Amino acid sequence: MYILFGGDFTRATLVQWVLEEGKIEYELRKIDILNGEHRSAEFFAINPAGLVPVLITPEGDALYEAAALMLYLADRHQLTELAPASTDPDRGHFLSSIFHIAGDIQSEMKRFHFPHRFSLRSEDNAGIQDLAKSLVLSRLSVMNTRLAQRGPYVLGTRFSLADFYLSFWVAYLDREAVCTQFPSIARLYDLVRTRTTALPYLEETERMADAYAEMMKQNPRGVIY
Repeated sequence: MYILFGGDFTRATLVQWVLEEGKIEYELRKIDILNGEHRSAEFFAINPAGLVPVLITPEGDALYEAAALMLYLADRHQLTELAPASTDPDRGHFLSSIFHIAGDIQSEMKRFHFPHRFSLRSEDNAGIQDLAKSLVLSRLSVMNTRLAQRGPYVLGTRFSLADFYLSFWVAYLDREAVCTQFPSIARLYDLVRTRTTALPYLEETERMADAYAEMMKQNPRGVIY
């Protein structure tokens, strides 16, 4: 059985969704990052990087990086309805999109939500957030163009975990503004929300995003390590 270390305000939601979609048995162990549990000696022994999520495989290996975990589970359990097989013609476009989201959108979302990690002075946090948001929007514009050309999903008429991955990050933004600016992304987001397995996770992510925004107002220096 798999063990997933996750919790609120983490990307464990992405991995948990794949586990649920694939009907894969797992145990969820919550890590309270607001209280620094991910920086404890106990957790460092599991993942020296001190990052969540972490997936413990049935063989006992500790794996991390959300995008890698999603792909690992889909490939290992042959969830080809979520990730095209290596011989599938859609595989290249699928991987291109996954790595674009992970490398270019997710990375800037980290700067947006954790500006204090990238600044030496608290007065620089707002500028870091503004830059990160502008970069996220420019990269969402690229995705919006791709979806307009071959949508409604990342793989055309075929749903994949890339659609949930992109929707997860849209849920962490100003959703109304993003969907107004990018109609093809708005259409995708609405389609993903119609999936009975995806809706609860997106609604929870929306709640977490709203709660995080409120906490940041109270503590601009950053509420999460």
